[in-house]
Amino acid sequence: MPAKKPIGAELTQYKKLLLKKKEEVLAAMKHIESENLRSQRDASGDLSAYSIHMADTATDSYDREFSLGLASNAQKILYGIEEALKRIQEKKFGLCVSCEKPITKKRLKAIPYAALCIACQSRQETERRAGSPGGA
Repeated sequence: MPAKKPIGAELTQYKKLLLKKKEEVLAAMKHIESENLRSQRDASGDLSAYSIHMADTATDSYDREFSLGLASNAQKILYGIEEALKRIQEKKFGLCVSCEKPITKKRLKAIPYAALCIACQSRQETERRAGSPGGA
């Protein structure tokens, strides 16, 4: 059975799901930000007068880089959620932004902010890999 664009109560459920996910992402971003601020304070606090081992410095640097990666990923998800909410308002939610065919319910349940159908997403990832250094 071909995929259909969500309507009515189903669309309302997706909107609720997106808003809940948005709250979760914002909370995660706030937590990441507070952890980064705390680690920066710790790094510049009273202990900074003592000799710090290079491994400790490397660990701190890795932790900050990891947190920045998490924050960047959260920002991308938040953007995707905002765009999905716009598509709901514009009555375009559930349609692939590339080919305009319906996105499967299974995909929308897994990733409610998905903008592309599986075929277009796969094509985009293949093109990205082919264009990246060391890609196919």
